[in-house]
Amino acid sequence: MRSTTADPLLVQLGSHRWLVPLLADLAAHRGARFVELVHRLGLPRDSLTRTLDAAATLGWVRRNPGHGHPLRPEYILTEAGMVAAARAAMIAEAQAAIGLRPGATTRWSLALVAGISAGHDRFNALSRLLAPATPRALSQGLSALGERGLVRREVIDMRPPTSRYDLTQNGRLLAAACFT
Repeated sequence: MRSTTADPLLVQLGSHRWLVPLLADLAAHRGARFVELVHRLGLPRDSLTRTLDAAATLGWVRRNPGHGHPLRPEYILTEAGMVAAARAAMIAEAQAAIGLRPGATTRWSLALVAGISAGHDRFNALSRLLAPATPRALSQGLSALGERGLVRREVIDMRPPTSRYDLTQNGRLLAAACFT
């Protein structure tokens, strides 16, 4: 039986473009200083600041109270952040394996891939599954996934014509990482 609600962790991971790479990096290095994150992730300082603030709001990242020594990390994962970071690391690894650069997904990309994988292959079914998402956001997300070769759209010749979405091989690899 298909799920009627989206995975809240995937929706939260997709809420900011750089959240998945940030959490994966913090998990791999057991925390990091701000400057290290800027260089390793290759993103602007203000984008990193916004992403760290979002991760802190979600309760996944906090400032290290022992920071001050040059070798101690400035930002570390919380217990809840470790759970999210494990999932983010799997997703980041799958993205790298299929040649998808970090930060290349839209807000709803991960949830869309997971929804299609779970059997929600029509636009309205995806819209019901991802209820707070607007139809425009879903349409743009599906188009972006199609351009990146993760989703295939099939137009069914009916009255009225309808569309069905399916994952490509690369899309299935990403979906498998979303569910682990």
